[in-house]
Amino acid sequence: MLASWTPPSLLLLLLFLLPSDSSVRWVSLRGAPLRHLLLDPQSGWVYVGGVDHLYQLTSDLEPAFQVKTGPHLDSPDCLPPIVPAHCPSARPTHNHNKLLLLEAGPGAEPGSVIVCGSLYQGICEKRNVSNISQLVYQSSNPVDTEYVAANDPHVSTVGIVLTTGGGANGSTLRFLLVGRGFTGKGLGDIPPITARRLHPAVFPRRVFGQEDELGKLTIGSYSEYDSHFVKALAIGDHVYFLFSRRDVRYKREHGTYVARLCVADRDFDSYVEVPLLCRGDHNLAQGAWLGRRSEKPALFVAMAAGWAPTSVSTDKSALCVYGVEELDAAMEAARVSCYTKGGRGVTGQEEEAYVVYTSSSHCLTLPESSVSKYPCGGEHTPSPISGAKPLEATPVYTAATRLTAVASATEAGHTVAFVGDREGRLHKVLVRPDGSGERYGSVLVDDGSAVNADLLLDAGQQNLFVMTSSRLSKVPVSSCDQNVDCQSCLATRDLYCGWCVLEGRCSRQHDCERHLRANNWIWSFDQSKRCVTVRSVQPANQSKDEQTQVTLSLALLPILSATESLSCVFHGLPPGPASVAGTSVTCRSPSPALLPPPPSGRDHVILPVSLRFGQVTVATADVTFYDCGAVSRLNRSSQCLACVDSAWKCNWCPLDQQCTHRDTCANRHVVLNQRDSSGPGRCPLVFGLQSSALVPVGMTSSVVLKAQNLQVYKDEAPYVCVVDLEGVQVNLTADVQKNQDNTNTFTCGPHQFDYAVSQLVYSAAIFLRTGTRRIDTLPGLQLQLYNCSAGQSDCSQCRAVPKEYGCVWCGGSPAPSCVYNQSCASVPADTCPPPQITQVHPRSGPLEGGVLVTISGSNMGMSYHDVMGGVTVAGVLCPPQPEEYQISTRVVCRLQASQKQRAGPVLVTVGTGPPGRSIINFSYQDPRILDLTPNRGPLSGGTRVTVRGRQLLTGQTSNLSVFLGSHPCYRLEEVSDKQLVCQTPSRNQTGKVLVRVLFGKAERSSPNVTFRYVEDPVITNATPTESFYAGGRLVLASGRNLDVVQRAVMSVWVEPVDVQRVRRRRRRVALLSARQQVVFNGTVETVSERCSVLSSSQMTCPTPAVPSEVQVKGVWFQMDNVRVHYESIKGKTFTYHPNPRLFPLNREAPDAPYRFKAGGVIAVEGEDMTRAMSRQEVTVLLGDQECEVKTLDSTHLYCEPPAVQPMSADDSGGLPRLQVLMGHLQVDLGTVQYDGDSLLPPIPLPAQIGLGAGAALVILSVLVVILVYRRKSKQALRDYKKVLLQLETLEINVGDQCRKEFTDLMTEMMDLSSDVGGPGLPLLDYRTYAERVFFPGHQAAPLSRHLDLPESRRHTVEQGLRQLNNLLNNRLFLTRFIHTLEAQQGFSQRDRGYVASLLTMALHDKLEYFTEVMKTLLQDLVQQYVAKNPKLMLRRTETVVEKMLTNWMSICLYSFLKEVAGEPLYMLYRAIKYQVDKGPVDAVTGKAKRTLNDSHLLREDIDYCAVTLTVLVKNGAEVQPCPVKVLDMDTITQVKDKILDQVYRGAAFSQRPAADTLDLEWRSGQAGHLTLSDDDVTAVVQGRWKRLNTLQHYKVPDGATVALVARSQSSSGARVNQVFQTGEKTPMLESEEEEGLRLWHLVKSSEDPDIPKHRKSSMRERERAKAIPEIYLTRLLSMKGTLQKFVDDVFVAILSTKRPPPIAVRFFFDFLDDMAEKHGIDDPETVHIWKTNSLPLRFWVNILKNPQFVLDVQVSDSIDAVLSVIAQTFIDSCTTSEHKVGRDSPVNKLLYAREIPRYKQLVERYYSDIHSAASGCYQEMNSTLTELSGSFASEMNSLVALHELYKYINKYYDQVMMSLEEDSSGQKMQLAYRLQQVAALLENKVTDL
Repeated sequence: MLASWTPPSLLLLLLFLLPSDSSVRWVSLRGAPLRHLLLDPQSGWVYVGGVDHLYQLTSDLEPAFQVKTGPHLDSPDCLPPIVPAHCPSARPTHNHNKLLLLEAGPGAEPGSVIVCGSLYQGICEKRNVSNISQLVYQSSNPVDTEYVAANDPHVSTVGIVLTTGGGANGSTLRFLLVGRGFTGKGLGDIPPITARRLHPAVFPRRVFGQEDELGKLTIGSYSEYDSHFVKALAIGDHVYFLFSRRDVRYKREHGTYVARLCVADRDFDSYVEVPLLCRGDHNLAQGAWLGRRSEKPALFVAMAAGWAPTSVSTDKSALCVYGVEELDAAMEAARVSCYTKGGRGVTGQEEEAYVVYTSSSHCLTLPESSVSKYPCGGEHTPSPISGAKPLEATPVYTAATRLTAVASATEAGHTVAFVGDREGRLHKVLVRPDGSGERYGSVLVDDGSAVNADLLLDAGQQNLFVMTSSRLSKVPVSSCDQNVDCQSCLATRDLYCGWCVLEGRCSRQHDCERHLRANNWIWSFDQSKRCVTVRSVQPANQSKDEQTQVTLSLALLPILSATESLSCVFHGLPPGPASVAGTSVTCRSPSPALLPPPPSGRDHVILPVSLRFGQVTVATADVTFYDCGAVSRLNRSSQCLACVDSAWKCNWCPLDQQCTHRDTCANRHVVLNQRDSSGPGRCPLVFGLQSSALVPVGMTSSVVLKAQNLQVYKDEAPYVCVVDLEGVQVNLTADVQKNQDNTNTFTCGPHQFDYAVSQLVYSAAIFLRTGTRRIDTLPGLQLQLYNCSAGQSDCSQCRAVPKEYGCVWCGGSPAPSCVYNQSCASVPADTCPPPQITQVHPRSGPLEGGVLVTISGSNMGMSYHDVMGGVTVAGVLCPPQPEEYQISTRVVCRLQASQKQRAGPVLVTVGTGPPGRSIINFSYQDPRILDLTPNRGPLSGGTRVTVRGRQLLTGQTSNLSVFLGSHPCYRLEEVSDKQLVCQTPSRNQTGKVLVRVLFGKAERSSPNVTFRYVEDPVITNATPTESFYAGGRLVLASGRNLDVVQRAVMSVWVEPVDVQRVRRRRRRVALLSARQQVVFNGTVETVSERCSVLSSSQMTCPTPAVPSEVQVKGVWFQMDNVRVHYESIKGKTFTYHPNPRLFPLNREAPDAPYRFKAGGVIAVEGEDMTRAMSRQEVTVLLGDQECEVKTLDSTHLYCEPPAVQPMSADDSGGLPRLQVLMGHLQVDLGTVQYDGDSLLPPIPLPAQIGLGAGAALVILSVLVVILVYRRKSKQALRDYKKVLLQLETLEINVGDQCRKEFTDLMTEMMDLSSDVGGPGLPLLDYRTYAERVFFPGHQAAPLSRHLDLPESRRHTVEQGLRQLNNLLNNRLFLTRFIHTLEAQQGFSQRDRGYVASLLTMALHDKLEYFTEVMKTLLQDLVQQYVAKNPKLMLRRTETVVEKMLTNWMSICLYSFLKEVAGEPLYMLYRAIKYQVDKGPVDAVTGKAKRTLNDSHLLREDIDYCAVTLTVLVKNGAEVQPCPVKVLDMDTITQVKDKILDQVYRGAAFSQRPAADTLDLEWRSGQAGHLTLSDDDVTAVVQGRWKRLNTLQHYKVPDGATVALVARSQSSSGARVNQVFQTGEKTPMLESEEEEGLRLWHLVKSSEDPDIPKHRKSSMRERERAKAIPEIYLTRLLSMKGTLQKFVDDVFVAILSTKRPPPIAVRFFFDFLDDMAEKHGIDDPETVHIWKTNSLPLRFWVNILKNPQFVLDVQVSDSIDAVLSVIAQTFIDSCTTSEHKVGRDSPVNKLLYAREIPRYKQLVERYYSDIHSAASGCYQEMNSTLTELSGSFASEMNSLVALHELYKYINKYYDQVMMSLEEDSSGQKMQLAYRLQQVAALLENKVTDL
């Protein structure tokens, strides 16, 4: 195994990162998927094996060394060393690491790392444990005994290094025990478990060599017992293998097993295995770990549920734990049962153990002492043993995501399992002693990447090494240190974590120094434990101005030693001592000077107090320090009330105006807190207003206040009333009056108040002040100043103001207004003026009413009741709506119905006053709907329709709605009185709908105004499919219903190229750190062009112009609401190309005119002119005239200008300019000037006369020709119309005949359908089917023969054949054998097919191996054809592998034939037979009237009629008549066949007697029995022709009675008496066949040479008549039309993908796709041809042409002719070439010319669906092949096949031996020597052995 070393400095491939979780380290490695992980517990080195890479890293994941191990030239089919000349299949191949193990060195010497890869048949090497780049051992020329690992990346390999004392002379023996799955590649006979030598290895012994004395597990069938190994473990003196495989003895389902071997057992006699059962159908092991549970060793297994019966795992999975003691006990029980009880249980009925792996051994009944005497087995003990009873376990943990890895550890007596899943998560599970479990945490290691089964713990069990596809991570088993406080620590519920109280950290138990003391370590997983918390604080609140003792009461306290103490720390202040008493701790509060002030707007500050141990905080509580002074400062209007009413213990000193925590005041008087009896009631307080709180502005008013508790203010300053008015304090003198109830009354000085705010009421604060002291005012006590004129604009509004305000409507000058009643100089108005109406909306309404009318104005009442019943609209009462009424200014009423159209004013009456009348008239209108345009549109909607009518502006526009049926039509524009526009909605069915317009609740419609929904437009084709950026190219779209849309556009969705570039950079960005993000701001734009609809089936759309700097993302047609994407039309995308480049006419001097000589053409040069443009689409203008385009190619355009120079297009009088128009692209190529000398000189007069005479003669001749042509044309037209009429009549007749025939056939098929599906489907058994497919045409196939040998030689020969079978199981031998035979000239094509079928028989029980060999040979075949013409592969040349492929397909598709395709095939056969038998069939030539094959068509008009015979059928003792339809022209044998078909209807053909064993008797009367025969003395002879006898010959009438009787001379009629009535026979004497006579039935096979000459002319006329197709083509058409349904059913059954295609087809098509990709074949046609040649043409055509291969039926020549045409149609359908037919095409191809394109689509869809389906069916295919091997292997006579194969070996013995001896790999495996042994046994001869 070659390797290269890379120094650490060059390891640029490694990206070492720290993710956001700093506790997890990871490194990204190349070589995905990483396969194996190894940890050296002593040095800490970490080793990783991946694809083509090996890594050595430190324990911190720092890279140290890297080795590149691949790719290298290799092939799994070749043995190393690889020489390209000897191994043509060798390719650069990736090296997948298969084993990575640590081998200890002898004594103190360093060990080595064992590395095995998938290259070179899985050889191994040793590398330096300290530097893996250094090789310790590598074989230079490995032999087959050194192939260790599986050479397939998908096949598992496990291993374990063991050391015993079993070496020579008692020395130490170190060996490697390996378990590997079956690959089927390379050497096919490597046992699943082998021992490999490591040390000592003295020549001739080899390192890693497999030696017989070391031991191996011998099994019978490698593919049958294909094991998937998961883990190898060593426990004590035993080694255990965990694997999964199929249970071949019982249920044949996959399950998990544990096998055990004694370490010292060199013969594997101790092998015992038992199945594991993880309840819940978890049957497939994914990963395993040997750990401990409840202090006992246990096996932790991650199990997944599999897709039964395959080995494919699902996501449903579980973790199960099996005790090693229980596991050993189960194995011992199996060993005891198989040693001493014959494998039976206690009762002797149930099997408990058996010998597995098809070993020749079997369970015995040895003495019971043998169990203890031979603990590791012996030569005479049975082996290998498998227990029948599984060891069961209940899942500890289940998951919906597949678990892939497991590891376990023990922490503080608890068992924890670490489980990885396929999504990259690592789960932590507590495993309890009772077998239950609980997941308590998860870590996302690598999102979306499965965790590898190699999940390892470091030596200290502190960290886990987790490997995913391309990443290695180091994950701590816990993240305790990430939790910074007790709450977060306990919230994690981590089994490892707890809170170390006195250390103040989250830690593992053993890391906490005082964890043995009570309450020092609190386990997070115990939910009953809580953090150390303070339950209460006394006092919880205290004044900031005093210092006290604070006592903390705790729930629990950690136990301290005598020398340890706690301290108290208030926030940010120095610590103070704490005294502990039980669970209480006392501290002293801080000095007031140290306390911080309360925050702004607050009256207290909360400080945390921490209980500390050193610098560690044990517990924390809050203490509140309040400030009484802040309480009063925050409530200026009522300081005393706020002070004594606060939550704190504050008191108020009224004279000092101070709030204090003390109980006394400096000036004696004190008002105590509310907790005392004095309370807030003793605060000096203004508690009310004696005068009214309502004070009008503009009037002088006095305010009277009432106060209490003012006695404390003696001999003080006078009182002042203070009013706070808009921020300005107004001071008023106050007169005091004492009352008897110890209260005071204060009369404030009069004042005229006013405020600037325009509102009715303004609230102003008022209080008393004496000196500088402010007396509290009761909260909420305020003056309510009001202004009557603010907001009251009319009388009604004024009078609506509450009466207590005293507002009146005063009619004085200069204008009436609302004022305070005492301010009105005149008499206030008692009533208001009539309402004034300024606006009415809407001004019209429907006759039905229902709309809301809004009336705006003034003086419209003071309340809703004022106008209730007082509103009329155009003379109709209109009830007001109370919820919409606004005082005086607005009335909303609901319009009532009117009987007629009318108009009038709106009247509003308030109370009994006069009404208010509007100037605006309101109209009752009757809107009408007149018409609708357009009146139809698509179902998807989107059509803009215009509804025309009159008086459409009735009511409010918001109440106007349009409906089409019951669906709303969305209004798009403003409504006018005569029309409205809306957009149609979508609908789910076609048809007319009524147009309804709703005016509020009034509806208008017209029965004549409807909208018709029609089917959406459908575009079936659109061409062309490309344009250039300038656009304007016309796209012709064809389809249906295109004219139903109103607006059709072609749209293009474009995206700036910059956005595309940003998206392409995403993959590069993904390589950056996960913390970096890129934001993409893409913009999209749509460009469109309007289409022109030409008809219902066509429209043209100019392509939209697209900027060249954008990317086209999509193209579609938008037709109203119907969107049709261009890709959906024909599956092709629309492509935009850069604009074509056109060069100026005069490229050297573009401004100079281009000189043109009249009569020529102008040549325009350019580039890419035809990339998206055709000649017909280009317009060239020269001045004001057109230059006719003659030719256009990629680089040139030629146009012919007018003969005379045109005028300039702009009438400027200058030279004309040449302009090229391509769509929207318009290119000016410069000016053109005609040369003046181009005019010819005048023609002389004689020449003019001569030319005139000549022209007249020519014109006369042309007229004559035209007259003759017209006459002939009219005659031809009449003939053409006549032929058309004949063809039309012919088509009608053919159609009628087809319908009649099909009706008859359907009746017959309905009768037949009852037989099909049950026993009526005569499917052949597998043995007969295989015999007919493998050996077609062979009379005595090997399947039916037995080995004919003398008994004396039988044993020896059979032994030799078994050895030959072993040789055939060697892939190298088999391939060399096949290639050698094919190289021989005498090895014919028939021999190739025969040998291939013999190999199929011999290897039928190993179909997986057979498949791999076939694939190898096919790869060689591909290699040959790729060098020549790959399209010819598998076409005609019949090699051995091609016949093997045919046989393989036949084996794999038998169940598909049985379940799916057999029934339609049988129905087709019966339909053909029924149709053919209905018409005459020539018994000699096989030609029939009813056929599809024109070469087998009976081209004579045969007169025949149907005859119904009454056949006597004996049913038991009773004879029953059975009617049978035949033809009078049928021969007697044909009649007998039809009778047998009817009597044995529904029975298999092989179950009925042959027609030639029976005679047909015509019975008339009692004794009239006439035996009918094809040939007897009555036969008619004419010349040399003898005609076969028919019913017509015997004149058998309709309804005649006949019976079939057994021929007396026949020995095959033994069963006839059970069915047919027998009787006396008097047969006519049959004449001997005359020499030279020729038989004929309906037509003679060739023309009679004796026909007279005068008749030959008439015969020729008849032959010519036969050659006219119209005479007989109708018969073919009739037959084809009748059978069409059955042909379709067969083709659909074969090619349908509605059901999953057979696994074999998917598997083989994937193989062909891989081969094409491998050889760089990107031509899809080539792969299509390969698939067609391998399946349809190689298998299905064979079945279609030969249904007797599958069905037990008889295929006659006439039926075979029909099947040949159908098979040829199937062949034509599978080809990729276009199916072109013409007048010279064969009739058989013309028949299905219309259907073949449809069948081609079926084939292409079949291939495409299989290709697009998910691949990876390798495992499923292997399971299927294993199942087929077991199901049908017993049907194969393998010994006979081997014997026949040896005949070919013997025939080419020397060549085969030479080929084997020349091959180096064959020499290593001694293949020639083994073949000599076979020859010696089979031929009983002495060889040179």
